[in-house]
Amino acid sequence: MSEPVIFDQKPTVLELAAGTYYWCSCGQSKNQPFCDGGHKGTDFTPNQFTLEETKTVALCLCKHTANSPFCDGAHAKL
Repeated sequence: MSEPVIFDQKPTVLELAAGTYYWCSCGQSKNQPFCDGGHKGTDFTPNQFTLEETKTVALCLCKHTANSPFCDGAHAKL
């Protein structure tokens, strides 16, 4: 399996409305942290997640989290 592109070594903190989102797992999206189809031709697929209410979240940008799409501090070990 390929390694993801590290977009940044810190998470992005966003307030998101309730809804369904697609987190970029490959690091190639130009619409980080969300998928824009940049993974085409790779082994990666976007990670779908749903929020039931408006919530502040820390989304991983290093693409090495074990709790995708949420930051788990993996960037500190890169």
